[in-house]
Amino acid sequence: MGNTLLWYADLIERSSAMPWKEACAMSLRVEFVKLAGDEGANIGELCHRFGISRKTGYKWLKRHEEGGSEALANRSRRPHSSPGQTSAECESRVLELRAQHPCWGGRKLRAVLRRRGFEEVPSASTITEILRRHGQLSGEESSRRLAVQRFEHPHPNDLWQMDFKGHFGLEDSHRCHPLTVLDDHSRFSIGLRACSNERGDTVRDELTAMFRRYGLPRRMLMDNGAPWSSEAEHSYTPLTVWLMRLNISVWHGRPYHPQTQGKDERFHRTFLAEVLARGSFRTLADCQPRFDPWRDVYNQERPHEALEMQPPASRYQMSPRPFPEVLPVVEYAPDCQLRKVQKEGWFTFRSHDFHVAQAFRGHMIGLRPTTDDGRWEVCFGPHTLGDIDLRDGGDQVRYRKK
Repeated sequence: MGNTLLWYADLIERSSAMPWKEACAMSLRVEFVKLAGDEGANIGELCHRFGISRKTGYKWLKRHEEGGSEALANRSRRPHSSPGQTSAECESRVLELRAQHPCWGGRKLRAVLRRRGFEEVPSASTITEILRRHGQLSGEESSRRLAVQRFEHPHPNDLWQMDFKGHFGLEDSHRCHPLTVLDDHSRFSIGLRACSNERGDTVRDELTAMFRRYGLPRRMLMDNGAPWSSEAEHSYTPLTVWLMRLNISVWHGRPYHPQTQGKDERFHRTFLAEVLARGSFRTLADCQPRFDPWRDVYNQERPHEALEMQPPASRYQMSPRPFPEVLPVVEYAPDCQLRKVQKEGWFTFRSHDFHVAQAFRGHMIGLRPTTDDGRWEVCFGPHTLGDIDLRDGGDQVRYRKK
């Protein structure tokens, strides 16, 4: 069934098909229980996506109901708090958590300590002073905060942002290309994958695994670079045509304006500070085992200031649109006239030859009349690519910008 399902199968259930890997078993159980509690959740479908049996799924739900998240662990853990703790112990606790997450400030540390149930939790400003007193906070770190204006889509899976974090060198002289996919509404990290290249087929394989787990988004936002855009006048590639066949709208940011994908860019800065800047990597195989635990903390534990100091998992829900293992047939409205795109992207319509992106070669496209006589819209299924004008003698599709 492939490495993807091997990664997500259950560690404990001996009768299930495959085991979960030990390093991520706890976080996967927490994520499963959270998603199962969402309104309208389909437990059977959820178990299928996580690669576990219904018996195992209901076992974790029962354990969580009886004992909360701690009951999902393989064995009991020490309580986070106890009566009679002194201020010195509280300060030590703050420093211990800071040592685990050296980039977190007072607000994030306080939110996590409160979430863990400690009775004695100082204010964020007091925690900041504790860090400063122990040399854990620099002046630059304190002055880095800026007021920002935020925008987000109203629901999970309305929009996913996708990009490659700049590649970096490995000790064996190869390079790692981290692929990141982030849900716009919740800031939930859909995927953080250590790739050996930035080719379209590599991205497609990684997205397929994400779609199988989380379902399909309505839209995806990318920049104007390869492999999801072309340097020509259009922005269609085999990868984006594949996404459109899945009925995912493809959007591109404005050229030279990375702020269009601000949330993914901010995720990259956090990933750089908390992972990449804190040690080197020997080989590509060493990257993913370090990426995965950090992604779990980012999604499940790390407070996010844009989310009222809650972690992204608190706002994310899986998409109700499952990934189809067989691509659906591209459908057209009755008023469309169909033409097949030939070699090098050409098609003929009403004795005129027109050129469309080569990524559509071999596919049928639709031409739909407009109210402007002689002008026709060019469609690929429900997606409008642009238009052609039979009156001006041109042979290129005029693409619409998204």
